[in-house]
Amino acid sequence: MTQSYAGLVIDGHEDIAFNSLYLQEDFLIPSLQRRLDSKVDEKRLEPTVSLPDLIKGNVRIVFATIWTPPCLPGIEERPCYHSPKEAYALAMRQLEYYKSLVAAEHVVLIKDRATLRSVIETPSRVGLIILMEGADPVVSPKDVGGWYLDGLRILAPSWRATRYAGGTHMPGPLTEAGRELMRELNDSRLILDVSHMAEEAFFEALDRFQGTVIASHSNCRALVPTDRQLSDEMIRALVSRDAVIGVVLCNPFLLNGWKKAAGSKKSEVKLSNVIEHVQHICRIAGDSSHVAVGSDLDGGFGVESAPAEVDTVADLNKLGTALSDAGFSDKEVQQVMQKNWLRILERALPP
Repeated sequence: MTQSYAGLVIDGHEDIAFNSLYLQEDFLIPSLQRRLDSKVDEKRLEPTVSLPDLIKGNVRIVFATIWTPPCLPGIEERPCYHSPKEAYALAMRQLEYYKSLVAAEHVVLIKDRATLRSVIETPSRVGLIILMEGADPVVSPKDVGGWYLDGLRILAPSWRATRYAGGTHMPGPLTEAGRELMRELNDSRLILDVSHMAEEAFFEALDRFQGTVIASHSNCRALVPTDRQLSDEMIRALVSRDAVIGVVLCNPFLLNGWKKAAGSKKSEVKLSNVIEHVQHICRIAGDSSHVAVGSDLDGGFGVESAPAEVDTVADLNKLGTALSDAGFSDKEVQQVMQKNWLRILERALPP
């Protein structure tokens, strides 16, 4: 085995605020301690993300989400929205949560390149970049500028379908409001995140939006054939825009047909399955410049649905080691673990 990866890690997707506010997962307490302290509950997910875990694993920059689910069958028991104003209220509560972490000096909010460099150069400092997953909290497309001033840097129009675009399991194009949203995004420095976008909406958005594009947390449809993943055609379109795709460490997105066994962490999904998705993107792209980490750990699942080697987010560095063992060069490992996301951020963030 090669030497363990010890470099900086950037994670392109974590639902920190939603888990902290609505699932009572204290972000400041280590995941393992929260597991030990929690009451036995078969429905409870085993947490994997905390600030101490991020520091331990040198996960220094995180795309931290504002995620507001719509009220659909199976979601009603969570905080969800029926209207744009309700979505806005839920989103603002999550944004205020992130601001409270900043005010208490637990984390740094990254809005510009200068802060990005400061975080990278300061050991044990964790920086958050705010990503909105599902754009319904943007009550009007003309509100994009206000969200930008408030710290938002990445916008994903879809989760399921929204007022703006078709989404996962709910196909469709951009709506007229979605087309107006693209016009507003063109006048901003916001990054467009196409994760969860339905294929028709995806291609229309790429035609209408000229700025920086990413897929913060998306895997390969060739390996897991569902509409939640990216087709090879979609991957090629992203590569043509010099985009980066964050690979998700969620077992159902890594191995086709995987099912969770009650009360156990199944071992057939490993980091080698993550690498298969990385390799597939690299084959299409022709190099390793367009793939990164978008773990989505704690994104509606827990340790029981993560690869066998991953117990907390601190274990993301094991992916760097696994990439080396799979034949990736040191430069390529650095690209996947941090450099590709850094390229996107340095291009899109203001000075």
